[in-house]
Parts: sequence; C-alpha cells; structure tokens
Amino acid sequence: QVQLVESGGGLVQAGGSLTLSCVASEKLADITLMGWYRQAPDNPRQAVARLHRNGDTYYLDSVKGRFTISRDNEKNAIFLHMNSLNTDDTAVYRCYAQYFGASYWGRGTPVTVSS
Repeated sequence: QVQLVESGGGLVQAGGSLTLSCVASEKLADITLMGWYRQAPDNPRQAVARLHRNGDTYYLDSVKGRFTISRDNEKNAIFLHMNSLNTDDTAVYRCYAQYFGASYWGRGTPVTVSS
C-alpha cells in the first residue's frame, strides 16, 4: 500500500500562485505513476497532471503553460506548481499513485480561487 498526504491548498486571488505537495509512504522509484486530479462541486473528476516514473508528463489542456508537476525523489514527494490561477481552478485536488497495479488516493486539499 501507498499512503499519500497532500498539503498546500488554500485561498488565493485570481492570478496568484500555489504549490501543492504530496508525500508518499513509498519510494517514488517504485511508483509507476503519480499525479494530481481535481473535482469541483457538480463537476466530474479531472486528471490535472501526471508524472510517469520514466519522466513522461501529462497535463490537462486548460492548465498547460500554467501548472507544472515535479518530483523530489529524496523526499518521496511530488509537487504541483500552479500559476495564473483562475476561478475555474477552484476544486479539491487529490494526489494519485499507481503502485504495483493498484491505485491509491490522498484525502485531498482544497484550492479556492477568488475573483
């Protein structure tokens, strides 16, 4: 099993920045895929950014150029650097990991962008 603990969410004004962190209980080198998903009220869950163990990345079209996913293997952590935030980015952001064929989720951290 992998435990994922997110932090870094909060309230920010439109145009601002936030960085989310997700610390895993296992070594990143052993985790196939990690990423961030988000879900806003009355909206489906969206894959925001994913980072494969091999370095490949995926970004949701609406966040390309504004969000960056990164990792720190020594800290067993991934990060989501979010810039130029807008109200459409308001959601609960959850960390995700694929580990030996199973999926694991963090509890989530809320991000609220005010206009």
